[in-house]
Amino acid sequence: MIQVLNPDEMTVSYKLSPMSFESTETLLDAADLGLNDYGWKLQPEAQKTLMMGLSLQHAGANVLVLGTPGSGRAALTMAAMKAAAISGLDTTLTDLVALYDFSQQSCANYIKLPAGLGAQLRTLMESFIKGLVAEMQQWIDSSGQVNLSQAETWLETRIDGLRSQLSSAKLSPFFNIIKPEVLAYLQAWQQVGTDGDSGSDSLVNDSFLSRFRVNLLVDQRANLTAGVKQPVVEEKDPGFAALFGMLETAVGEAAQWPEFLRLRAGSLHHADGGMLLLHLRDLMQDEGNGSALLEKLYRLMRNREVQIEDWSNHAQQGAGGNRHGALPLHVKIIMIASREDYYDCLEAQPDFFDFFPIKVEFEDRVTANLDNYAWIAGYIARKCQQQALAHFSGAAVNVLLQFMHRLEEDQGRISTRFAHLDQLMHESAAVADAARLITDVHVKQALSARLLRQQFFETQIRDSIIDNELLIQVHGDVVGQVNGLTHIELGDASFGSPIRITARCYPGRSGVINIDREVNMSGPTHDKGIYILQNWLSASFWALAPLSLSASLVFEQEYNGVEGDSASCAELFALLSALTGLPIKQGIAVTGALNQFGEVMPIGGINEKIEGYFRVCEALGLNGEQGVIIPKRNQRHLVLHESVVAAVNNGMFKIIAIDHVLEGIAHLTGCEAGVQDTDGTYAGDSLMARAQSALASYRHTLERNQARMAYFQQHQDNPLNL
Repeated sequence: MIQVLNPDEMTVSYKLSPMSFESTETLLDAADLGLNDYGWKLQPEAQKTLMMGLSLQHAGANVLVLGTPGSGRAALTMAAMKAAAISGLDTTLTDLVALYDFSQQSCANYIKLPAGLGAQLRTLMESFIKGLVAEMQQWIDSSGQVNLSQAETWLETRIDGLRSQLSSAKLSPFFNIIKPEVLAYLQAWQQVGTDGDSGSDSLVNDSFLSRFRVNLLVDQRANLTAGVKQPVVEEKDPGFAALFGMLETAVGEAAQWPEFLRLRAGSLHHADGGMLLLHLRDLMQDEGNGSALLEKLYRLMRNREVQIEDWSNHAQQGAGGNRHGALPLHVKIIMIASREDYYDCLEAQPDFFDFFPIKVEFEDRVTANLDNYAWIAGYIARKCQQQALAHFSGAAVNVLLQFMHRLEEDQGRISTRFAHLDQLMHESAAVADAARLITDVHVKQALSARLLRQQFFETQIRDSIIDNELLIQVHGDVVGQVNGLTHIELGDASFGSPIRITARCYPGRSGVINIDREVNMSGPTHDKGIYILQNWLSASFWALAPLSLSASLVFEQEYNGVEGDSASCAELFALLSALTGLPIKQGIAVTGALNQFGEVMPIGGINEKIEGYFRVCEALGLNGEQGVIIPKRNQRHLVLHESVVAAVNNGMFKIIAIDHVLEGIAHLTGCEAGVQDTDGTYAGDSLMARAQSALASYRHTLERNQARMAYFQQHQDNPLNL
């Protein structure tokens, strides 16, 4: 049933109870909650699932977090990871060092040590090397011979000292090899000196001494000092080197070093024994390496080991060279993704998410109720405190809540994309300047300023309408012509604009011709809408089937293509008007899709479409006859600007909600639609009866013309028989 909406049915301001507090500052003492606590209040199921996933310690218990960007998914997840790292099960933080592998000189010897021992080992070995350099000169006698006995005694003393300071069984093989390696080097030097004439200065060889240095790849002292039980790492710019480590290019002095000193750890190494946060989009969008990165990560999760490789010449192929030994890793990967990226990746690499048994779903929206309003108000209060912003009045919070409803386009639900709320809070604070309290006026001014910033393209289109370059009529009545509404998105600008839709009808067998489709300027969804329209028309006049109708539909002055089915109602109305000769009120624009039964289906961008048309009518002159016909199922999505609501309240604009297309065409033409009898006919002087009469006339005309053409074709070769 057709319904002309009241002002309180097209916004949420009437439904929001006024906030009882004067300032959000008073809310700070009401609950001892932080920003993340308020965020979790709106995501209870996500919090529950995430905490369960983080508590699982077995290998392969990775977690996938799905949610819309701006919903707090990353911040809340990272906060939960840090909390779990402090309060979770005790684990041993480990440093990772790379030592020279004396048995396989082209490889590194990786050793994991308790946190702090890696740095201690590095310091002790640097001290050992300095001492060795100083002592070497003392071991050479006047004849140039090395006192190996003296060297052996010194080495044993120093190595025993190393063992006493670092009593780790893992280091014993390294300590055991030092003395024989140094003595062998001294003997080799002495042999060279005997055969040749090398001086004592050549005894100190940096390349040889660097074999005893320590490459501290992962240092966990900071986490140890902070009382963290397991590392938490976020990789914000993942690539092969950033994730899996790398072998640095040998430049300058480093060219003389053994390769193990040029190894650099990746974020996976730093997260060993703990958790690593990644963003799926960052992996997928890595230029040239997206799929290779995912494949490499897949193998890591499958094999639970990683190799540091030289990516310099093989990054494009996703395969490294100069591999050093594989290192076992135990890392819980927390992958954050939008649902769109998740499904894209799932289609391209379906096995990848087999290693993510825990899936956390962040809600994009929550039910609008007093509890959730209160949590958001508390969040606003805490955000003001954290960001040193002036606090918001209760009325200002109401406007912010309306904004969150508008973001979701739903009177019964509110968006959880707090990033947009944060931005509006900062813009409102900028408008308020030095004011001690941000009021609803300040927030509305910030919203108005934002609208002006985003109106460039809309203004260009509206100016073309005002200048009569783009033909839009909002007064009077015209046959076969209706104002449809388009939804345009350009960057951060999202707005609606009217577009003229026209129809012509004549006798024929072609059916409804979509001119935009004929010239390949329409998309599949729009074409689907045209076919539905044509089938509804045929079913409505089945008594005359097949219809003797040729009709054309076109979006006038549209040169960028047409997509979507939200104009199918408007197209049908233009067609019925052209068929019956009944004029359509040009002040009423139309949006809505239809199904095969003539039911009007909801569409997107409803608020932008109405407001865009309202601003055009405002520019051309409101007279109380303008408005928009919308699907009744879209009524709950209305969160209109206060200027539109005020115009409706003053009787200068109207929003008409319909369930069926016949309700819309009856309102537009002022003619009753009519009811179909069991024999398929429509009685009286109704609109559908007129349409049926026109179709019958088309059939008669077509049959007469076809008979005439047949007669002429039969006698064209025998003119004497005429």
